[in-house]
Amino acid sequence: MEVDRIILLAVLLQQAFVGAPCLYLNSTIDVDKPPYSDSPSIHQLAIYAATHPNKTKAFAENAVGIVYPTLTASLAIGSRGPILLQDFFLIEKLQAFNRNNIPARIVHAKGAGARGYFEVTHDISRYTKAAFLQPGKRTNVAARLSGANGDAGGPDTFLNDFKGFAVKFYTEEGIHDLLSLNVKNFFLRDAVLFDAMSRAFKRNPQTHLFDQSALMDMISERPEMTTFLLLIMSNGIIPKSYRSVKAYALNTYKMVNSHGEAVYVKFTWVPHTKEEFFTLEDAIKMYALPNVLIQDLYDNIAKNNFPSWTLSIQVMTFDQAEKHPENPFDPTKNWKTDEYPLIPVGTLTLNENHKNYFINVEQIAFSPSNMVRGIEPSPDRVLQARLFAYPDAQLYRLGTNFAQIPVNACPFEVKTYRVNGPLNVGSNGEDAPDYYPNTFHGINSNDNRSFKQNVFNVSGDVDRVDTGNDDNFSPAKYFWEHEICADERKSIISNLITNLSRVEKRIQKKVLKRNLYTVNKKLGDKVKAGLHL
Repeated sequence: MEVDRIILLAVLLQQAFVGAPCLYLNSTIDVDKPPYSDSPSIHQLAIYAATHPNKTKAFAENAVGIVYPTLTASLAIGSRGPILLQDFFLIEKLQAFNRNNIPARIVHAKGAGARGYFEVTHDISRYTKAAFLQPGKRTNVAARLSGANGDAGGPDTFLNDFKGFAVKFYTEEGIHDLLSLNVKNFFLRDAVLFDAMSRAFKRNPQTHLFDQSALMDMISERPEMTTFLLLIMSNGIIPKSYRSVKAYALNTYKMVNSHGEAVYVKFTWVPHTKEEFFTLEDAIKMYALPNVLIQDLYDNIAKNNFPSWTLSIQVMTFDQAEKHPENPFDPTKNWKTDEYPLIPVGTLTLNENHKNYFINVEQIAFSPSNMVRGIEPSPDRVLQARLFAYPDAQLYRLGTNFAQIPVNACPFEVKTYRVNGPLNVGSNGEDAPDYYPNTFHGINSNDNRSFKQNVFNVSGDVDRVDTGNDDNFSPAKYFWEHEICADERKSIISNLITNLSRVEKRIQKKVLKRNLYTVNKKLGDKVKAGLHL
């Protein structure tokens, strides 16, 4: 019976959130053939050994190239005496181990990465002068696909966890980053709430357990999160493969062409791999294989089954933006494709696994502020805040000169007056003047009109306006009534009941009244009945 299934899911959900072992029910694993027995990731070390001859004459060296006397014994007094502080080889190894990790990302802590290229297939030069988006252009990229709210060591199928899709373009005009999620509506429209919402997704400060009551309490207090609630309760939130992620750059950007004409745009990544998703029950079962998405991406690239996506844009003119019935810069809403159709731009292909995860995936640093000429910010409030928050996070995680780490480095030598700082491994301006203006032939000021940003007017009263009472439910109603089928509605209802079953009744009633009934009465009635309220 459906009720029995929901009770079982609730029990499994409880086990998943408190960290107890959960059964791998209905497993299809062949006991005579271990899972992924033909997996390149499982056999990575054997592949390395087979492709790298044994270097019998190579000795391990320390950080400055001095050969270790031995890697298995400390310098000590006799066989039972104490070690000596002068064993700087031991000291260096311990110091390096203590500093082995860098601070984890607060969000998107766990992810997979790969390299590839982006190739423009359609002409959008009438919208942008960005060199890497001109017809026929091919640009090297690095991508990171990640879970948004789980721990660095948590399962790839962490419940209700939307996915990140970040791409770094190594363009001839500098680094350009495009960050997306696999939900088309964000959970807030004012970044002042971002830290609170992120904490609601994280662990309870006393129990250190993931707390559904906190998450649902926060959502019920902010009605603009209603569409997002339906999205994270849908089966479409957890893909069976990163290769099938459809992703949306939720913020609105501005594109400027070579004539200085500007339009507003949204970006969408559409996978060439068929979209498939885990149900809530499947996701809990997959906790037995916590790295299923990372492994799937690695193995398919290793087997030359390269994933690819089409990048498309939606375009809105300034005049259309002024007349748009909703705020076009509100990331809790999306532009309907029947009004603003998807315009294809090009194809992203990931065809190379990184040689070292820490160097190329853990240290990769993305920021929406990395925008080449021809792409600029819009008045999107969340985007405006992200322009500061992301590079500031990288300064904390990686240090002042994080942009010099090879995976983050510009593909050409950067000419800059920014100098010094820890771990500066660039030219640091060499012997040139390090101030401007100067009369000693330093770097030009780049007074080049082709690099001038689009001119726009701003007017209005400066005030702190809480936008919580804006139109919060039209997107959710449209999603429920027009964008999903009956089976998907049934899954969302079941998932809502399962998740809300672990929440205090007071908060259950708030979610029903403030979120679900405002979307659809039948939706509210069925969830209410399932919760026995």
